[in-house]
Amino acid sequence: MAGEHARLLIPGPVDVDDNVLEAMAEPVRAHYGDDWLAIYNEVVDHLRQVFGTENDLFLMPGPGTAALDAALGSLMRTGDKVLVARNGFFGDRLAAMARSYGLEVRHVSAPLGQPIEPGAVRRALAAGPGIEAVAVVHLETSTAVLNPVERIAAAAHDFEVPIIVDAVSSLGGVPLPVDEWDIDVCVSVANKCLACPAGVAPISVSQRAWDQMERKGERAHGWYLNLDVWKDFADNWASWHPYPTTQPTNVIYALLIQLRCIMAEGLDAYYRRHVVAAQSVRDGLRRLGFEMFTPDAYASPLLTAVRGLPGMDVEDLRRYLLEEWQVMVSGGLSELRGKLFRVGHAGRAASQEYVDQFLAGVEAYLRLRGYDVAPVQDEG
Repeated sequence: MAGEHARLLIPGPVDVDDNVLEAMAEPVRAHYGDDWLAIYNEVVDHLRQVFGTENDLFLMPGPGTAALDAALGSLMRTGDKVLVARNGFFGDRLAAMARSYGLEVRHVSAPLGQPIEPGAVRRALAAGPGIEAVAVVHLETSTAVLNPVERIAAAAHDFEVPIIVDAVSSLGGVPLPVDEWDIDVCVSVANKCLACPAGVAPISVSQRAWDQMERKGERAHGWYLNLDVWKDFADNWASWHPYPTTQPTNVIYALLIQLRCIMAEGLDAYYRRHVVAAQSVRDGLRRLGFEMFTPDAYASPLLTAVRGLPGMDVEDLRRYLLEEWQVMVSGGLSELRGKLFRVGHAGRAASQEYVDQFLAGVEAYLRLRGYDVAPVQDEG
């Protein structure tokens, strides 16, 4: 088995279908011209359906971090106050990004494995006049918690404050209707729930967000990661180059192939894949004696966070799965390192084939290490 590709059951990147990989291998296209613009515009149109938005939508080359940087740096200026929701590693990271722009970060927090309470957001906004934006991670992938973004957005708008949503690990995998939930800036990526290679970060921007940027006046943070620059090119260069930089054309073409498949299947059916995979994994792990870190009521169907069994070396389990079963799962982050492992359900990890191989590998590990377990599947 040495040298085989490890099956990715991690939060991202994910294993993608062969037709998407074949699209990546096509000859390189120029990032302008009529043929290319037809591809680009079709991708944007499909993404508007996934986002559920009529807002401006850009394809920003780079990781989701770049688009989050753009959101924070464009809506606010040094010294502005931002309220960041924190209930895990990526909420903390969002706060660190905000501080890097010289923003004054206020916090609303929840314990690890628990969602942010919209009421806590309201109280923080009432207690902190002058807050210019709320920023929240939709799927906190360090714990698998899916935060109640719809109600958090409603709380923000009751105080006339725009909301920035990090949907890097959630959009395309669970419903996230941007316009219905009144989300001002929504950031995602191609390489997680949309099941494509990394390289592009879609970002949607509402009129409320543009109005705030206009009130802020002259640009203060960067050029490439400044949303005003992107809008200028989208408005004034639309006929041939509606973006300020070279586009990763093969990645975007591969994304088009995948989006066509998603649309043909239907978004609801596509979402359902993840629910089924998550339930299969959790049922199997519970049968083997494991406890989920995050209660099912708050857990995303895109990721499962699992506590190690008492006395278990979680990193030993992860090594065994990778070396003996060619299955890669993620470990815990920060203070959760060594305490839990995380199993992704996006891309090909949502297939029964991947689920079965993962569960068989875990069962084999437990038997090898002397645990008394019932089989996940009937033997014979």
